[in-house]
Amino acid sequence: MSLNIVIMAAGKGTRMKSATPKVLHKLAGRSLLAHVLGSSEPLAAAARIVITGHGAEAVEAAVAGGGITFVRQMPQLGTGHAIQQAAPALVEGSGQGTTLILNGDVPLIETATARALIDACAGHALVLLTVDLADPTGYGRIIRNTDDGGVLAIVEHKDATPEQRLIQEGYSGMMAAPTGALKRWVGQLRNDNAQGEYYLTDIVAMAVAEGLPVLGVKAHSEVEVLGVNDPVQLSQLERAFQARQADGLMRAGLRLADPARFDLRGTLAHGQDCEIDVNCVFEGQVTLGDNVRIGANCVIRNVAIASGARIHEFTHIDGEQQGASVGAGALIGPFARLRPGAQLGAEVHIGNFVEVKNSTLANGAKANHLAYLGDATVGERVNYGAGSITANYDGANKHRTVIGNDVHVGSNCVLVAPVTLGDGATIGGGSTITKDVAPGDLAVARGKQVALTGWTRPAKKR
Repeated sequence: MSLNIVIMAAGKGTRMKSATPKVLHKLAGRSLLAHVLGSSEPLAAAARIVITGHGAEAVEAAVAGGGITFVRQMPQLGTGHAIQQAAPALVEGSGQGTTLILNGDVPLIETATARALIDACAGHALVLLTVDLADPTGYGRIIRNTDDGGVLAIVEHKDATPEQRLIQEGYSGMMAAPTGALKRWVGQLRNDNAQGEYYLTDIVAMAVAEGLPVLGVKAHSEVEVLGVNDPVQLSQLERAFQARQADGLMRAGLRLADPARFDLRGTLAHGQDCEIDVNCVFEGQVTLGDNVRIGANCVIRNVAIASGARIHEFTHIDGEQQGASVGAGALIGPFARLRPGAQLGAEVHIGNFVEVKNSTLANGAKANHLAYLGDATVGERVNYGAGSITANYDGANKHRTVIGNDVHVGSNCVLVAPVTLGDGATIGGGSTITKDVAPGDLAVARGKQVALTGWTRPAKKR
């Protein structure tokens, strides 16, 4: 049986008071339409059709690919008119196919609910997605047959009698229908109403008249069918979605200090005994090993954090497309920044107001205060002093700094790349290093770089 999925995304969203098409407003970092497409993707449809209208070019560019077909509704003359535009693109296949109709501004529809509509339709019944509402004001009411529970009609709120308005089951705007019958019905729609529009709900009466079963499948929760018409509703859905994600993560063992102050705008995989404090934002793809602790007010994006690491308060990590990684037992922050290409080994310490970009720090390396490491390869057990930087950009090209194992870099140093500091070298505080330093040498450069060959670093007091 062929399955079509049609997503209506042509509306302007006047109450959003924005030039951005309504379906492109963001929920948890993705557009409303992207959420609907994500929920529908596992259903393996023969055709996925998105109906665009207002801001069509922007909408189509935002979600192009993945076998999506676009049809335009210009002008927008109602939901029935929208499906009329999509009808020529529907695939019938052999036998009775099914067409699932979803709304592009109702982002939290679950795949399981959509599949329940398809299964109930099975190519021979008209199936409406309904929901029980505490306050159904504004929703069309579902009128059921008292004998068999079948749907007889949808009565719009403004047309409902006082008795009908007491009904709490409302129509969500989403349905599944036999494809052949749907094409026939939308071709018969009329616009002789106060709005001069073609209403998709009018096909219910057509199905009843033909003796076709009309069924109602209830959504698991009200949040699944809530749409977005203004910024208030968008923010309410954001919190509902974040609460759903937080609940799932906590049930899987993640400990959140306060799920109401947690935001996930991508994916978060975690090991055992991980804890996240308040006001943290996770974006892109983030993975946490076992026993990871994330302090309050952190922003973490596209990074893998190994077991036992501690990310202290107010740390900002953004791996972007290149990604970033934090090794086992590492200590990061507070007020640290890791940028794309930051690759930190085990037990690395990155302290307050330290920035690391496109650099590899081997096990045990430390940069504890007020420092910058960009385009650098840093060896094991390096101690990188406060106020020191790698000068990696000459105005035209980036160059790399290589710091060997057990190197000590004093405070307020400038390492002018390309430069290599050999294993065990020591750089005196306030030095500007423009030449390579041999292993074990002490280099001091205040105006002119001087290397002391054979110098022995004082032994650490125990």
